[in-house]
Amino acid sequence: MTRILPTITALVMIGGAIALGSFADLANADDTLRTPASAGDSGQPPDHDDNDAGHAHDKPHDERAVGKTSHGPAEGTDGHGHQDEGHAEGVKLSPEQLREFGIGVGTAEPGALDVFIDLPAEIAFNGDRLAHVTPRVPGVVIKVDKSLGDPVRADERLALMQSRELAEAKADYLADRERLTLARAIFERESGLWRAKVTSEQEYLQAKQALAEAEIEKRSSEQKLHALGFDDAYIERLPRQPEAELTIVPLRAPFQGVVVERHATLGERIGEDTAAFVVADLSSVWLNISIYPKDLGRVTVGQKVSVALPDGSPAIGQIRFIAPNVGEETRTARALAVLDNTGGRLRPGSFVTARIAVDSQTARVRVPKTALQTHEGETVVFVAADEGFVPRPIKTGSSDGDFVEIVDGLQKGERYAQTGAFTLKAQLAKASFGDGHAH
Repeated sequence: MTRILPTITALVMIGGAIALGSFADLANADDTLRTPASAGDSGQPPDHDDNDAGHAHDKPHDERAVGKTSHGPAEGTDGHGHQDEGHAEGVKLSPEQLREFGIGVGTAEPGALDVFIDLPAEIAFNGDRLAHVTPRVPGVVIKVDKSLGDPVRADERLALMQSRELAEAKADYLADRERLTLARAIFERESGLWRAKVTSEQEYLQAKQALAEAEIEKRSSEQKLHALGFDDAYIERLPRQPEAELTIVPLRAPFQGVVVERHATLGERIGEDTAAFVVADLSSVWLNISIYPKDLGRVTVGQKVSVALPDGSPAIGQIRFIAPNVGEETRTARALAVLDNTGGRLRPGSFVTARIAVDSQTARVRVPKTALQTHEGETVVFVAADEGFVPRPIKTGSSDGDFVEIVDGLQKGERYAQTGAFTLKAQLAKASFGDGHAH
């Protein structure tokens, strides 16, 4: 009996396990018949109602849509309905619009690019157009006509002085003039009497000698007045001048310019060693450039030099002189250039940077800096194409400040926007915002 019970227990456990396994198989088979996957495996659609069909296809459809977006737009589009690579956005403008917007079109071509070095420099008055106005004779200032900053014309009066020395020089001239007139009359009388054998030859020769001496004295006093700055016309009018004007000394501007210094004060006595006024012609200025020893071999007379004006535009000149020596304190050599200063924007005494073109190289293609724009993070040039002006990415090389070398992206002979490129960029951005998205 004890041996039979374990056997019965084992048989019962085996039977229960077989029963449970059959029930699980039936359940799994029923679930399989209920899923869409079984339809795909068997190739036959399962029997289910319309509601189940709607729920069964919603999720797979959504997954397919997301997958297409992540892999990019359909072939030939950029996701917004525009053509993809092979089509570039363009800005079309009529010839009238090009003129209105100031867009200039040019042809890509090779050209020279200057190689520059930058050196410290100082703006100074043009020494050829700077005058220290000093009196020729000492005197007392009785009137001042011009002051600091006043513009003056050539030969315009700056001040009046009263000079005793000048009065003496004029009086000597007038006296010598009268003595010459008298000596000439005596000589003519003695000459007639001598020819008529009325007077002796000695008297005739004495009259002739007196005339010669009078002419010498008159010429000497006249030269003194010339040395004081009076011309022949003034000296010719001198006998007719009122006596009160004989002591008056006018100080006049030697050329058109501006009064930059004034040392004449009313009532002050000034002499020949005093600069009563300093007049400068500011239409041009000097540029004093300091050249380091290492650059002396690269800088020569005649090279182009430029200085940036306050508005960014350059003032351009040429080097006309290079000092043969190096300064003991600065250890630099001085170079001199003359710059046009018609607008008066360069002020003497200002420290500036002089840019000197020391060499030149030829670029395969060069464009003005005004043609370059930034579009979508890239440097571009707007190239003329059938669809309008198209922004084309380019690679730049050397630059001389005005022109830029194009290493890649633009070929010789292609037409592009030289000026007004910013307007094309703005029009392109406007068109992009008009589509409701940015490119």
